[in-house]
Amino acid sequence: MQPINMRRMKKHQSGTITAITADGELGRRIRDMGLIPGAHVKIQGRAPLYDPVALRVMGFTLTLRNSEADFIEVEVD
Repeated sequence: MQPINMRRMKKHQSGTITAITADGELGRRIRDMGLIPGAHVKIQGRAPLYDPVALRVMGFTLTLRNSEADFIEVEVD
């Protein structure tokens, strides 16, 4: 299946991170949060205006802005 941008994932959809396309400080910060290639993620929900997005990764809940989710590619289950 073709990887999609995490921003395009719907509520309760899950998948595996295939790539982080951010460089520099943002890329390091995303990886430090546990969002690394091979990690399984599930979208828990979204705010009323769809920003931020809450996701479940490695047993904890994390929220990301859509501007950060744009740099994460996911292969949906």
